[in-house]
Amino acid sequence: MGDLKLLLTGATGYIGGSVLTTLLSSTHPSIRALSISAIVRGEDKAAQLADLGVKPIVIKSLDDLDAIRVAASLHDIVLNLASGYHTASARAEILGLAARKRQTGRDVYFLHQSGTSNLADRPITGYVQTRVFSDRDNIYELEVQREELEQYAQRTTDVVVVRTGKEVGVKTYIIMSPTIYGLGSAKVGNRFSIQIPSLVRAALQAGRAETVGKGEGVWNYVHIEDLTVLWEQLLLKVVQGAAIPEGEEGIYFSETGEFTWRSLAELVGKAGKELGKLETAEVAEISLEDAAKKWAGGNTQLAELGFASNARTKTGLAKELLNWEPVKTKEDWESSVKEEFEAIAKAQGA
Repeated sequence: MGDLKLLLTGATGYIGGSVLTTLLSSTHPSIRALSISAIVRGEDKAAQLADLGVKPIVIKSLDDLDAIRVAASLHDIVLNLASGYHTASARAEILGLAARKRQTGRDVYFLHQSGTSNLADRPITGYVQTRVFSDRDNIYELEVQREELEQYAQRTTDVVVVRTGKEVGVKTYIIMSPTIYGLGSAKVGNRFSIQIPSLVRAALQAGRAETVGKGEGVWNYVHIEDLTVLWEQLLLKVVQGAAIPEGEEGIYFSETGEFTWRSLAELVGKAGKELGKLETAEVAEISLEDAAKKWAGGNTQLAELGFASNARTKTGLAKELLNWEPVKTKEDWESSVKEEFEAIAKAQGA
């Protein structure tokens, strides 16, 4: 496909930074041949990325839409790893890619990180759903239906990504991930995920692990190292011009195992007790409103979808079509909670 230019957002974040590390150390000639740029905020981080061989493009924020659109228009591929909740910047990137396509006459590609809370139920305030979703199903149509009932920013972004890509001729691919665990490998920036670190920080503050109600909701997990390999595999297929599902069919799941919210809280409690950071390993049941204050900035929708729901998925396309072979096990999941607890406590000076 010639000399391709790739733009990555979120290069100093947990997922984006870890993906960047994986790409920079890739042994695949097609990946190594890419010219990689990254959108970044702040001259200090820009300099650090430049030292890694990445061309930094400094913007003020994700709301700097004109600058983002222009940056995308100079590239053939965008990996959007900054935020699945920022619809406007995702659309701006796709429109920029469309301009690139008009200029070069070549296909352009938008690869986006999303999450399975888009498919979650509302067991406390709405309805219970225990269905296991397959990425062979029409997940896009399901998201559209859910979005008509209730808007949720991360899901809104998925729908806009697919629709905009279809409208302007940009090929889109979405990796929809469950709880991502493990310490990230970012050379610059954040090494912590969202869900488990939120539970750990709240446990340190409360002196105990907590869960919403009985914590019966079931979710999946994936280790950050397995996820970055999946991103590498997806990108490899794209740059090699492989005929893989895109657009409405191009939504890929990335789970490797399953847990309940109570079982996760128990792992947090056990880790805290063993590390001497909590006096008890027992789990306390709290209300959705309290959980929202502790874990989601007061947002009860986010707290219920992201910390108390059922969101069960089964990976199919990634393994069948992208040759993804995750290696982390249930034992890695269980031991990682203690590793993360220790790292977060140390970062907080606790």
